[in-house]
Amino acid sequence: MIRAAGFALLLGSIAACGGPAEEPAAPEAEAPPATETETAAAPEEAAATPEPAAAADYADQANWLCLPDKANDYCDTADLSTTVVDVQDGEVVVSTEAYEAAADPAVDCFYVYPTTSIDDAGNSDLIPDETAEIYTTVGQFARFGSVCRTFAPMYRSVTLKSLRASMMGQTVPTDREMPINDIKAAWQYYLENYNNGRGVILVGHSQGSAVLQTLLASEIIGKPSQDLIISAMPTGITYPTQDDGSFMGMPPCETKDQLGCVIAYSSFRADVPPSAESFFGVNTPRGEAMCVNPAEVSGDNGTLDTYLISGPDRAGTPATYAEGVEIETDFVKVPGLLTAECVSTDRHNYLAISINADPEDARTDEFWGDIFNADGTINEGWGLHLLDVHAFMGNLLTIAEAQAEAWEADHSE
Repeated sequence: MIRAAGFALLLGSIAACGGPAEEPAAPEAEAPPATETETAAAPEEAAATPEPAAAADYADQANWLCLPDKANDYCDTADLSTTVVDVQDGEVVVSTEAYEAAADPAVDCFYVYPTTSIDDAGNSDLIPDETAEIYTTVGQFARFGSVCRTFAPMYRSVTLKSLRASMMGQTVPTDREMPINDIKAAWQYYLENYNNGRGVILVGHSQGSAVLQTLLASEIIGKPSQDLIISAMPTGITYPTQDDGSFMGMPPCETKDQLGCVIAYSSFRADVPPSAESFFGVNTPRGEAMCVNPAEVSGDNGTLDTYLISGPDRAGTPATYAEGVEIETDFVKVPGLLTAECVSTDRHNYLAISINADPEDARTDEFWGDIFNADGTINEGWGLHLLDVHAFMGNLLTIAEAQAEAWEADHSE
């Protein structure tokens, strides 16, 4: 049921490098992409369930985006320099924040990227694309290298082409088990060859979070490897809770040094709440959606520690963070500009992001990250899906660092 629920919601989760022009259909109207056996006429004796495709070979380092000791480790080689656009005494102050990887981290982070592949098929191949898997992984995950060793497998994900076709009532042959089986194999390879009893933080977004939902349910919770889980940070998808507020017994994180907990949420503008049809943060008869505010758990009183992408938004509008300030790095911070709080309605539990603009200073009174309808209006079904990770990156890192220290203290000899 977890896998089915995760992938039903996944059908709408176009993230990171893509977004629709149309309002998405309601969840109950969605249909999973058809597989080849569903679309092709076949003789009666061939109607049996086909053998699943073999999982990717994760002994091949080419099938990892980030892996310790890999020659071309994209997490290790990324330029994560960040321009900080602050305001002090009403004046804009610009500085550059350098990135420093942890020299000898005691814990690991394992990441599953969202729907980002632009391959012309239902499932992606295992060749990383500079503008898709690499770009997304660098933006959403490489910075975790300041806390942990980073592991990011390639996997044959459901592509943007498949999800867009599904949303329009069309079908593209897609193997929906393939992403799950690949990540299971990557996880098992990691456990057997790299873990050695080290604590692990699971990180994901959108499709990646849906796949992690299955991994947690089938391979981790209630199994020996659960003892290794420092926390899970599956963002941008619905994580249903039980009566006690947990996900299958894993509680929501309440403090930054809490171990064995979950941080799950979907974000929207405070003044543009999710439409009734939105499939992010959906409350269902199976349970209410988990909403954990990283900006509260981190001890920042709801203030976002952002690492935003400095380029133009999805409509092509250049992002301007202060009058006369040119951003030359790929990332930008705007301290104190954004705050968030969890909001609960009958239909959704979600993170509402507010802007604390000061019209008297030269810093921006806006922020970017929306998905737009064809007429240029904000798509209320998608909210700030593209910012789920970037908007809270600094808060998530603060939590990861505190959790890593707590894990190390608990497991020191």
